[in-house]
Amino acid sequence: MGISRRGFLKITGASASGAIIGTFSISHKKAIAQIPDLKIRYAKESTTICPYCGVGCGQIVSVSNGKIINIEGDPDHPINQGSLCPKGQALIQVANNERRMTKILYRAPYSNKWEEKTWDWALPEIAKKIKKTRDENWMEKDKEGRVVNRTESIACLGGAALDNEECYLWSKLARALGVVYLEHQARI
Repeated sequence: MGISRRGFLKITGASASGAIIGTFSISHKKAIAQIPDLKIRYAKESTTICPYCGVGCGQIVSVSNGKIINIEGDPDHPINQGSLCPKGQALIQVANNERRMTKILYRAPYSNKWEEKTWDWALPEIAKKIKKTRDENWMEKDKEGRVVNRTESIACLGGAALDNEECYLWSKLARALGVVYLEHQARI
């Protein structure tokens, strides 16, 4: 369907006229300034750092009745200046998720069921297993007789959620244990 120049001008004129006439029918009442009742109005705010990567973006977390109700970028933070990536914006789903594990679950060897345990039980158990593995596989000298003092049975992998200080501490712990296979996600 072709439209002529004359037809185009008629349609344009009619549209413009309709828009002008439509503005006369709008009631010009005085607008009343109104502040919306925000859900974070009475919430307690605290600042934190996003845990997803090593950039260290600042976030403002709003908590009401012990539950996180809002997370937004911190405009006063020097790194992100109020902006957040999609992962940082979706961080509220980590805290408010019915599938989030909040207790330690342990399944004993050869068992078919999970048991709930406390941190007071779990941390010493983890330490015992690391020490046992390290001691059973400790290598004082290599095949050529050189002193190496290491274990090749434990590997450590750092993640991008660790900042520089955490990576430093993680690598110092791994080296103190004699770990040789120490990697980091950011190096890949």
